[in-house]
Amino acid sequence: MDAFLFAGVFDLTWWGYVIVALVFTHITIAGVTIFLHRHQAHRSLDLHPVVSHFFRFWLWLTTGMQTREWAAVHRKHHAKCETVDDPHSPQVLGINRVLWGGVLLYVKESARQDTIERYGHGTPDDWIERHLYSKYVLFGLTLMGLIDVVLFGIVPGVGILVTQIAWIPFWAAGVINGIGHYWGYRSWITKDASTNIVPWGILIGGEELHNNHHANATSAKLSSKWYEFDIGWLYIRILETVGLARVKHVAPVPRFGAARPVADASTLEAVIANRHDVLASYARSLRRVCADEIAALRRQAPLDGWRLANLRDWLFRDTEDMAVPEREALARELSQSPVLQKVYAMRDELTALWGRSMATREQLVQQLQDWCQRAEASGIAPLAAFSQRLRSYA
Repeated sequence: MDAFLFAGVFDLTWWGYVIVALVFTHITIAGVTIFLHRHQAHRSLDLHPVVSHFFRFWLWLTTGMQTREWAAVHRKHHAKCETVDDPHSPQVLGINRVLWGGVLLYVKESARQDTIERYGHGTPDDWIERHLYSKYVLFGLTLMGLIDVVLFGIVPGVGILVTQIAWIPFWAAGVINGIGHYWGYRSWITKDASTNIVPWGILIGGEELHNNHHANATSAKLSSKWYEFDIGWLYIRILETVGLARVKHVAPVPRFGAARPVADASTLEAVIANRHDVLASYARSLRRVCADEIAALRRQAPLDGWRLANLRDWLFRDTEDMAVPEREALARELSQSPVLQKVYAMRDELTALWGRSMATREQLVQQLQDWCQRAEASGIAPLAAFSQRLRSYA
């Protein structure tokens, strides 16, 4: 009986079956991050038709996910991030619901026809998609199960299949959508709560670097710091080297030259292109000033210390992203410190340069010049030094 349950084309040791399961699931992860996410949802790279169709076929076998549905749900997540319309925000729905029930939230959203029609454009709609991949979803999983059983035996085959089926719902729908918007480190100041879970993107193909992705959604490369590793980007570079992929977008890398005497149109373009680096640099440059001012305020009003401590977060968030009580509390605390008022107001004015504005290019250049002049005349040394650095963006 045991021989029957374990009889397959390949007779492996227990660790051999584990390796097979991990390899199979890793191919699925590569399909999700390279094909579904970076290629289909964000168009950050082009894939050779052979590679593209292999991933479609493999994902049909191992997940049953439809390309159009996946891309639509993910695009809606970006469009409605951290709002009640976000399909899977732990900030709205709670971490436990998204972490442990992320796949249910995905299924619920993918069943909404308005979501698919609005956000699912540009995905494959050929004969095989309509008549096989989208029509017979469970047939792919059944076929994969039979293949696993024939190759490795009933017990190992079922174990490998279950691992394949469970990996993406937990790690992608649960961990990335849940923990990736709840816990971790943030390299970039974004309007959402996205985080980088760990700096080494291996288990989920690079998707662990989620804050980097939200800062530059159309970038084919998810790593941005020297210590970060995106294995999905490694695979993309290999495919590009052999002519099977073409990268279209990557996050800009800041370049610096000698500080211009006066900010000009080139400075404006560089500042807007590197706006996430600009905000991160602003936060670093003014952190010491803010800490000293907050400490002084706490000495003046020790009973309000818990509110003053929140300034560390408020000072580097956009007012429009705050709830009304937060805005009111921030205004009260800022009124007690002219320095903090200046630092916060200057940050707001700086972000307005790349916000939705009807200003012409010439007007924006003039606004940037005016900003630099006032920063350097503010009497706040770190703010003046930051302005000089701003004029050196190339």
